[in-house]
Amino acid sequence: MGDGGPELREVDLAIVGAGPTGLFAAYYAGFRGLSTVLIDALPEPGGQVTAMYPEKQIYDIAGFPVIRGRDLVHNLVEQAQPYGPEYLLGVQASTLAYREDRPVLGLSDGTSLHCGAVLVTGGLGSFTARPLPAADEFPGTGIVYFVPHLDDLKGHNVVIVGGGDSAFDWALSLQPLAKSVTLIHRRDKFRAHAGTVARVRDLPVDIIVNAQVRRILGDERVEGVEVAVDGEEVRELPADTVVAALGFTADLGPLAQWGLELDKRHIKVDTTMATNQPRVFAAGDIAEYPGKVRLIAVGFGEAATAVNNAAIVIDPSAHLFPGHSSDNG
Repeated sequence: MGDGGPELREVDLAIVGAGPTGLFAAYYAGFRGLSTVLIDALPEPGGQVTAMYPEKQIYDIAGFPVIRGRDLVHNLVEQAQPYGPEYLLGVQASTLAYREDRPVLGLSDGTSLHCGAVLVTGGLGSFTARPLPAADEFPGTGIVYFVPHLDDLKGHNVVIVGGGDSAFDWALSLQPLAKSVTLIHRRDKFRAHAGTVARVRDLPVDIIVNAQVRRILGDERVEGVEVAVDGEEVRELPADTVVAALGFTADLGPLAQWGLELDKRHIKVDTTMATNQPRVFAAGDIAEYPGKVRLIAVGFGEAATAVNNAAIVIDPSAHLFPGHSSDNG
């Protein structure tokens, strides 16, 4: 950047993506004594866990027989908190350049960060919920794509549209709170895990298959839905809230212009989690290498590997092995 450009803020490590992998990376960066900034386009930490399944029970986190998504995110934020990472939320990492052989990140709010290293932990990249076609002509409120707080729908007649894991997870979580739950799917086969489908079938949830929401009823707020079953029969159902759980589309967004070596929409890394760009690392679902397994548990290990290797790039006199956390007291 030349003279007259935005003032550069100095930071040891910029983490792009504040999901579980990014949050654990912030802890490890603090443990290594690195100043850290977490950047995320979403308005709060937690990535897809916070946005899509905060109430879902997760069973494959080491040391926790089961933990709710929201609680996992809370614990990760608390774990990193003693080291004071800075959160830049609701902004996007837009551009990557170099100055004095160190990365310069340009953010969508005009901030420029001069970084010792960059770690991309952006999950699937930028993701957008697939729209509900019937919602296009409805001007009111009451149509949602995520349910961050289940209690907001307490006592509601809830109509869930979709047949995947998210749709059935919402049905399972909302049934004890809602006045009624109806799940509508355009086919008679479901993409959701068979065990979850079986659990929902055992609940007083009305499942309507081979059906589509044709119209949203109401003026300023949802009052019901008009559903076409088998393309012919039309039913009107009461509804206070419609949850459109139709999945989402994801892309790398500005990251695709950073000159990173990609495999489709994933970033190729080596065994140190380094990318082809100097001082840029990647970890979590967005990273790709032979034998990759996309699990939160794997992302945690990749975060530690990436941060410890970034530490010796930032300071060549540092040791790769971080020492044992128990020694810090």
